[in-house]
Amino acid sequence: MASATFDTHKAVKALIGAGIGEREAEAITDTVRDAVAESMATKADLAGLEVRLTRLVLGTAVAIVAANAALTVALLKLL
Repeated sequence: MASATFDTHKAVKALIGAGIGEREAEAITDTVRDAVAESMATKADLAGLEVRLTRLVLGTAVAIVAANAALTVALLKLL
């Protein structure tokens, strides 16, 4: 699986090249790096999502089977 990377050194150099001071460029870069890191899903996040989706799908399947069974019983009583 590919992972997103943020080259902080390159970002600082680009900001300095655009006329921003070194301290400011580092502060901006740190802020962007932290924001990117906070928005990334981890393997644990994805595993938790998989578990929740599996439970949802299984729960829905059980509900459908139960509804079909109830409908079948009701129809058989009508015959």
